[in-house]
Amino acid sequence: ILGAAVVDDILTVLILSFTVAVLGEQKTTGIPFWLQIIEQLLYFVGIYFVVRWAAPYLMRLSEKLFPASAVTIMSLLICLGMAYVADLVGMSAVIGAFFAGVAVGQTHYRHEVDGNLSAIGYAVFIPVFFVSVGLNMRFDTFGRDLGFIAILTVLALVTKWVGCGLGDRLAGASWLQSNVVGAGMVSRGEMALIVAQIGFEAKLMDAEYYSAVIVVIVITTLIAPVILKDALRREQELV
Repeated sequence: ILGAAVVDDILTVLILSFTVAVLGEQKTTGIPFWLQIIEQLLYFVGIYFVVRWAAPYLMRLSEKLFPASAVTIMSLLICLGMAYVADLVGMSAVIGAFFAGVAVGQTHYRHEVDGNLSAIGYAVFIPVFFVSVGLNMRFDTFGRDLGFIAILTVLALVTKWVGCGLGDRLAGASWLQSNVVGAGMVSRGEMALIVAQIGFEAKLMDAEYYSAVIVVIVITTLIAPVILKDALRREQELV
């Protein structure tokens, strides 16, 4: 489930970057569209070199510096640098930050960085993100959107549960194991919130539907543990 979730997130980020570049509201830069697409493709090529060589080298270099927090500071510099370059080529800064996390996560410094950045994240960045999500919420049309929310919730549950479960079944797992994998993939979580926020800011999503989509994300996130617990119980009963 964790491996599938990682691949799922990476594909989501790639599709999001392409969608925002092609259909989103673009900043006026004077750069031709075809040239911007080439820049973005080169950016993804550069990500490979960062993950493969640049990030490990910079993290090793930071370990030799005098400040005790040099490793954490270097990881932040990589994150902010990749986010800045992503914004320069017309993509969301979140995409750069995501792949910076992937790059640092491939080094043996990941646990040290994760421990040090958790405090900063939960104290500053994560609350600010959720505040930004909440500020865009509207409840004046909530009653009118109940039908849409119900349909979208059912689709969100079925597509993940059945789709991922069938994928695992085709890979050779039993029906009960496939049920566990499908249930474990139901939750949309923070990645869905990020996608919704970026889509809203890029004018890909109408404000009328934004609040309904956020509600669906929250509902699936709350339902997922219940479904997964039941799926695990069913599997363990036959072990």
